[in-house]
Amino acid sequence: MKQHDAMYIDGSWRPAEGSGTIEVVDPADGQVIATVPAGSAQDVDAAVRAARAALPGWAATAPGERADRLAALRDQLAARAEEVAATVTAELGSPLAFSTAVHAGIPVAVCGSYAELARTHAFEETLGNSTVLHEPVGVVGAITPWNYPLHQIVAKVAPALAAGCTVVLKPAEDTPLVAQLFAECVDAAGIPAGVFNLVTGLGSVAGQALAEHDGVDLVSFTGSTAVGKRIGALAGAAVKPVALELGGKSANVILPGADLPKAVAVGVANVMANSGQTCSAWTRMLVHRDRYAQAVELAAAAAAKYVPGERIGPLVNAAQRDRVRGYIERGVAEGARIVAGGPEAPVPAAGYYVAPTVFADVTPEMTIAQEEIFGPVLSILSYTDEDDAARIANDTVYGLAGAVWAADDAEAVAFARRLHTGQVDINGGRFNPLAPFGGYKQSGVGRELGPHGLTEYLQTKSLQF
Repeated sequence: MKQHDAMYIDGSWRPAEGSGTIEVVDPADGQVIATVPAGSAQDVDAAVRAARAALPGWAATAPGERADRLAALRDQLAARAEEVAATVTAELGSPLAFSTAVHAGIPVAVCGSYAELARTHAFEETLGNSTVLHEPVGVVGAITPWNYPLHQIVAKVAPALAAGCTVVLKPAEDTPLVAQLFAECVDAAGIPAGVFNLVTGLGSVAGQALAEHDGVDLVSFTGSTAVGKRIGALAGAAVKPVALELGGKSANVILPGADLPKAVAVGVANVMANSGQTCSAWTRMLVHRDRYAQAVELAAAAAAKYVPGERIGPLVNAAQRDRVRGYIERGVAEGARIVAGGPEAPVPAAGYYVAPTVFADVTPEMTIAQEEIFGPVLSILSYTDEDDAARIANDTVYGLAGAVWAADDAEAVAFARRLHTGQVDINGGRFNPLAPFGGYKQSGVGRELGPHGLTEYLQTKSLQF
C-alpha cells in the first residue's frame, strides 16, 4: 500500500496541515491500495493564496508561451500513458484496455487541443470603435469527479491555463492518485510555481472550502446535480461565476428507417462503457413500437456479452453498487421487465460489481426512466410517432446528451433539432475533442472542450476610442 503524505502547492510537495487521511480502495476487490492526505480549509487557503500570487505573472505571459507549457504537459501525459492507465484501473476499476484508450488517451488529445487554441484564439478583437479584450477570469477552483478522473481534470485545467488563469484542483476522494500523477506532470512540464495547485480531501471539507473561498474567482464543478446546486448557491452568494457539468438521462432515439442492429449495438456499448458511470450515457433507448420487440431481443443479446470482471468493471465503491441495485429493484417494483442481467445474475464475489441490466416495458414516468442511475442499466421505451418520441426524449429534468439514428443524416439532424440537450450524436457520430460539451436544464451551466470551453475562463473588457 502506498502512503502519500503531501499535496502540490506553490510548486512543491508539502505535508497537509492536519493528520487525516483518505483510503483509496481498488473496487475490483475492495482492498485498500493507498492513502492520501485529507486536506483542510487551511490547506485550501494556502493553495488559493499561492494561486493568487502567481496570477499576475501567468496572466501576463504571452499566449504562445502558455501554449508551449501546455504542449510540454501534453507530452508528459503521453509519456506516462501506461502509468495513467494502470493507476485509473487500480482506483476506478476500469478494464485496462478502456483505461488505456479513453482514460489515458483522451486527456492527451484534449491537452494538445488547448495548446493549439492558446496560440490561435483571438484574445483581442475590434468591434466598430471598440477594442474588446478577453482576459483571464482569475483564480479557478476546479472540483472534479471520479468517473473520468484525468479527463475531467484536463478539461478544466488545460483551458484555464490557456486563458491565463491559475488553478486550485480538488479531485474526487475515490480517485486522487491520478490527480497526483497529473501534478507530477505539471511540475515536469515547467509550469511556474503557484499556477497549478492540488489539494486532496473530502468534498464536504476541502471542496466546500474551495467553493466559498473569497480568493476564488470562478468555480468549475463536474458531478451530481444535487451538489452542483449547492455549489451554485455558495458561488451565487458572492456573485461568483460557475461552470457546472452535471447529471444526465440521455435518450438514444432510433427512428423507423435506421439500421436497427447497429443502433442497438452501439447504444448498448455506450451505456456499458465505464461500467455505466458516464453522465452522458444514452440510458433511455427509444424505439418505434413496430420494431420494439426486435430491439429488445437485440439489446438483451448485446448486454449478455459484457461479462462482469472481464469486459466490464466494477462500480467505484460499495455505496454506488448498492445505489444501482436499489434502482434495479425499483424498476421491477414499478412494472418494468428485466430481459438481461438483474439482481440474480452472476457477478464476481469480490468487488463492487453489478451485472449489465436491460429493462423492457419501461414507461416514461417510471423512476428508471427519469432519474440518473449511473450504472450499467438500460431502459427501453416505445413510441408511436416522431412527435411522441420527441416528447418522451425531452421529458426529464436533464438535457446533457443523446443520439439519433435514421435512414440518412438529414432526417436525423431534423429530429435532433427538436431535442433539448447540449450534444447529439448523429448516426453514430465520433467523439470530437473540440465540440462544446455541456447541458440544458439541470444538466448544467456552461460548456467544456474546444474554444467554447476556453471562453468559460475568460471575461471581456471593451475599450472605446
